[in-house]
Amino acid sequence: MPNTGKNDHARKDELPSTVQRSDQKAQDTFAKTYDSALESYDNDESRAARTAFASLKHSYEKVGDHWEPKEKRGPSDQHAAEGLGSSAPTAGGVDTNASKEHLYKRARELNIEGRSKMDKDELVEALQKANDAATRKARGG
Repeated sequence: MPNTGKNDHARKDELPSTVQRSDQKAQDTFAKTYDSALESYDNDESRAARTAFASLKHSYEKVGDHWEPKEKRGPSDQHAAEGLGSSAPTAGGVDTNASKEHLYKRARELNIEGRSKMDKDELVEALQKANDAATRKARGG
């Protein structure tokens, strides 16, 4: 998993593929959080990765096969807001706190059919599916 290099930037080849396809700040946020969490949690790689993604989701949202800056910082969904012990489902990087108009715009960017008839919850679900499909495709799957 990621480490920051001598230049204090993420080592791109050690990042998850969706983060590799994102901007430098997203890569650095993930890597620095991961490194810090790894120290804090006695080298528990799984917990460090969850912590790094949680940190990333406060400033970024998943769009297709990569992460883009959010309009407004903060938890991306109820699961992120409640923390580790939350039983709420995760939205997989979709910013459920964004406006319906914002979600619609993202759906248009990803060419999601039927988006004009969807309510906010349906847009979130459709975006999750489209993001997962785009990530699979980018990974060659």
